[in-house]
Amino acid sequence: MAIKPGALLPGDTVGIVTLGSPLSAETIQARIAYLQSLGLNVLLGRYVYSVNGYLAGTDRERAEDFMSVYADPRVKMILPTRGGVGVADILPYLDYAFIRQNPKIVTGYSDITVLLNALYKLADLITFHSLLLIDFRPDTPSYNFEQFFTATSSLTAPRPIANPPGTPLIGRVPGNVSGPIIGGNLTSLVGSLGTPFEVDTTGKILLLEETHEPVNTVYRYVDQLRLAGKLQACAGIVMGECTNCEAAYGKTYEDLISEVIVPLGKPLLTNLASAHGLYKAAIPIGANVNLNASAAALTLLEAAVRY
Repeated sequence: MAIKPGALLPGDTVGIVTLGSPLSAETIQARIAYLQSLGLNVLLGRYVYSVNGYLAGTDRERAEDFMSVYADPRVKMILPTRGGVGVADILPYLDYAFIRQNPKIVTGYSDITVLLNALYKLADLITFHSLLLIDFRPDTPSYNFEQFFTATSSLTAPRPIANPPGTPLIGRVPGNVSGPIIGGNLTSLVGSLGTPFEVDTTGKILLLEETHEPVNTVYRYVDQLRLAGKLQACAGIVMGECTNCEAAYGKTYEDLISEVIVPLGKPLLTNLASAHGLYKAAIPIGANVNLNASAAALTLLEAAVRY
């Protein structure tokens, strides 16, 4: 069983870091103000405002920020400002033994996907495919905050991971399987292949989602996972949204699911509100879930945090 971090409670301190691409100081400060209005304290990484082209500082600086904030005893949760690109480049410089011995909440999505899955694989830590700092603003749907705070604060289990009302999960290939859930952003997962941080899907429930890619590019990435054996090795598949993914060559994202994912014969659930979409389900990476595609249900079987 994976290691559970301590639950997030009112008044706890959140460590803010920028691990991939930079974000404007104005945006960071506005989001921090909203986070504080929710009753949480903030500690900033040294390089949180750094800009180095499409990266926020050097690889070592971003890794140093993660480890220094993570090591601060006041910090309960690490909240990256955004994803972007470059998160994989900090992974060789992290101290996974220390992280394993001092479990804390780490949350995010997009390019943060590689960090979430690496921490589960190498430190056995449950992480959270959930909100980034950019999401802490007044117009964020209440569903997103409910999902986030339930996942990071509640010991209730089992409990359903459900879409917002009016947006049903869809069972596409029947079956009922359980196992740890992993995955996230498709581009980020494909980028990990052939590295020490390559995702291990064996016996796992695999979550996939994408954004701003034409469907022929999404097909290329899905096919790369298939050729690498990742789709064959998993126990079941949950397809999230492909946000702003334009049709290509007359094929849509739904066509891709029907023609490439369904024939794999794995229990398959689709239409999960996820990551880059307006509504964001909170998925504890490494926690055990039940995927009942026959009943179109995804259930968290264990609490993802501890008191």
